[in-house]
Amino acid sequence: MASVGPVTAQRLHFSEPLALRSGAVLADYTLVYETYGTLNAARSNAVLVCHALNASHHVAGLDAEGARGWWDNLVGPGKPLDTERFFVIGVNNPGSCFGSTGPMHPNPATGRAWGADFPVQTVEDWVDAQARLLTRLGIERLAAVIGGSLGGMQALAWTLRHPARVRHCIAIASAPNLSAQNIAFNEVARRAIVTDPDFHGGHFYDHGVLPQRGLRVARMIGHITYLAEDAMDSKFGRELKHAALAYSTQAVEFQIESYLRHQGDKFSRYFDANTYLLITRALDYFDPAADHGGDLARAFAHDPATREVGFLVVSFTTDWRFSPARSREIVKALVDNRAAVSYAEIDAPHGHDAFLLDDPRYHGVLRARFERIAAETAVAERRAAPKPAPIPSGDRPPYPVAEGPQ
Repeated sequence: MASVGPVTAQRLHFSEPLALRSGAVLADYTLVYETYGTLNAARSNAVLVCHALNASHHVAGLDAEGARGWWDNLVGPGKPLDTERFFVIGVNNPGSCFGSTGPMHPNPATGRAWGADFPVQTVEDWVDAQARLLTRLGIERLAAVIGGSLGGMQALAWTLRHPARVRHCIAIASAPNLSAQNIAFNEVARRAIVTDPDFHGGHFYDHGVLPQRGLRVARMIGHITYLAEDAMDSKFGRELKHAALAYSTQAVEFQIESYLRHQGDKFSRYFDANTYLLITRALDYFDPAADHGGDLARAFAHDPATREVGFLVVSFTTDWRFSPARSREIVKALVDNRAAVSYAEIDAPHGHDAFLLDDPRYHGVLRARFERIAAETAVAERRAAPKPAPIPSGDRPPYPVAEGPQ
């Protein structure tokens, strides 16, 4: 199947203040985004892709550096999310480090980089920013919103914040909130960053340094949680890095150690430390049931328009970070509201990372759902097409007009 090919990121500037759940205001900001495919005349075939922790707006195709989009195996011509049928939009959220306004950009009040002073973001804030971008693009209603992990939380938040603007919601490898264990993993990762001597209270930009040691450890911790134990054992086992043990507390002895250090080193060179703190906090804070006495079903019942959304929830059996049990909580809350919901639990060995991979059963589920959405979109487009003007009654012939040769 073909790629969408070279793509160019676009930028939209917003001068209208964005009120945040924290009570702060983001007064002036820019969002970076990419689009793939063609928006139809009825503007009814748009699909929004929400990114997870360390991803970006670059969902598919090849960017200016030749890097392939993080969900290129899913999005493109003939792929499950077919860009010959859909107009796909990837947006980089505020606070990220891939072009949208974030901690490394100048604070208008000081002229210095925002650093640790950048306002704390929530999933709901990101969704509100995405809604503004879609309005600027002239898209009033999405055919679908889709995301995995933290992106799945955003997809769910769309149905709670702007349900009338969504026809379908696809939440993959996600959860209705983080467990205490997940919050604990995030906190350990954050402490690794903030205790790095080069962090300088989040204002390391002013010192010309990067807290790379902390970022390396944070990424290593996170990466362990993304892999299933069986997958880690089958890939690395107890294989040694070298032919014999060095009997050293400092040396890299096992291949799994080498792998984690490589992942940490790579991550520390391209990701921003303040962004990592912001995004993991947004994960911690997401809990739509909190405003409804802890009852998720009541959260989905809050706006009747939510019941008009079609839901697909997907989980993976070996994902212990966002386990299938958490997805089933979402499904139960939707069933309690008589919402139209389908659930797929994929027996895949890859752990949480499975939502990024090529499992044929997983992609088959998504392909089938998008084929259904495409059919609905085609009907909507036909209904929106201009009707031919009626022939005035005085101009109508009094008898049938024969067609073709006589």
